[in-house]
Amino acid sequence: MWILPLGAPKRERATAGSSWLVARGSRLTYTLRTMGHYLDSVPFSGIIRIRDMMYSVKDPFRLDQGDVSFDAPDTVKRAMHRAIDENRSHYVQTTGIPRLTELLARKVRDVNRIPIESADEVLVTNGGIHALYITCQALLEPGDEVIIPDPEWPPSAGNIASAHGVPVPCPLHEDLGWRFDIAELASKITPKTRAIYINSPQNPTGGVLTRADLEAIADLCRERDLWLVSDEAYEDVLYDGVEHVSPASLPGMYERTIAFYTFSKTYAMTGLRLGYLAVRDPKLRDRMKKVLFYTASNIASVVQYGGVGALEGPQDAVVEYRTELQARRDLFYAGIRDKAAGVLSGAPPKGAFYAFLRIDPSWRDMHPSSHESISWAMTEDLISRGRIGCVPGVDFGASGEGYIRFCFARERRELTGALASMGELFAAESAPR
Repeated sequence: MWILPLGAPKRERATAGSSWLVARGSRLTYTLRTMGHYLDSVPFSGIIRIRDMMYSVKDPFRLDQGDVSFDAPDTVKRAMHRAIDENRSHYVQTTGIPRLTELLARKVRDVNRIPIESADEVLVTNGGIHALYITCQALLEPGDEVIIPDPEWPPSAGNIASAHGVPVPCPLHEDLGWRFDIAELASKITPKTRAIYINSPQNPTGGVLTRADLEAIADLCRERDLWLVSDEAYEDVLYDGVEHVSPASLPGMYERTIAFYTFSKTYAMTGLRLGYLAVRDPKLRDRMKKVLFYTASNIASVVQYGGVGALEGPQDAVVEYRTELQARRDLFYAGIRDKAAGVLSGAPPKGAFYAFLRIDPSWRDMHPSSHESISWAMTEDLISRGRIGCVPGVDFGASGEGYIRFCFARERRELTGALASMGELFAAESAPR
């Protein structure tokens, strides 16, 4: 902060810093230059625009939101009620209450097979997105490149950019089950590459990286001295017997991997905002603790006790959720085959709870639009005429153009209602005129 006289030269003001106090007689006036202008280039996700659109739709089918219709298990609710009754509403440890970090360390070690040695290696965060933010702020220097999947959840690129890093998209291929071509991934590495970011199971495509994929990516990280950032938010949402592999469990990879997770998908706790990350490197972990402290001080105490309840209780709900989600996936894709009249198509995903469907290019011939993007044109048409919430594929990256995303984690009646509306819409369009 600088205090300058009113008549100070503009040049002196401009070099004084991002803000200054100007003396005006007996008053001090606070004057601001442009601050944080780098954030102007960090885009909002189109999902925000779609949410606004959906509020104007009567009786909508909310297949746009990545939220399950299940409620959190009773073990979570009881633990939170107990915490409130016991007045657990005061400051707690910055990195997480001891019982929760102890349970998380055990889970990461026993379930994810990551060789974690101490609960100190776990940091509790305000959801998975906060874990990503902390990671990017602690890991990246200005100009560092991070290779990310394309298409990919928009906050991945946004958080990299907000840390002054450079997201470098690498296509996922539908014909490979929405996985990388490893040779293509290797070609994206430059002297500026700091890390590779992966998200498996993946949002928006539902693609799942195989063990062989992860071993090849691990080899790249070791050979090129790169960090691996592993977003495993959907680790418990897998179908058809597909295996989830945590890359930090591979030989020698925990030392160069930052793995983060969330209670949101596994325990239907999306609104409670509880996530966590595991990292061995002590220097990086110390940086993360600072970012955690300066952004949250500590994560909501009552919510953390809810996390304890989730982990201490039986895990039946996790299995029940997954079984029901697979049934909803199958219901939705059967409906697409029956109702979408060939306009939308794609194979059911192996993980997560999204249908990422290809749009028949010929649909555009009957739908002139001011949008250059067929993904946006289809999205606006389904929302305005069919009341069906969805997200344009291009919002997830350039490789998502020509696709559209639906969330099939909603209740069955909402899915069947959306499919019926879609069927009426497409049938009317294909009828002879």
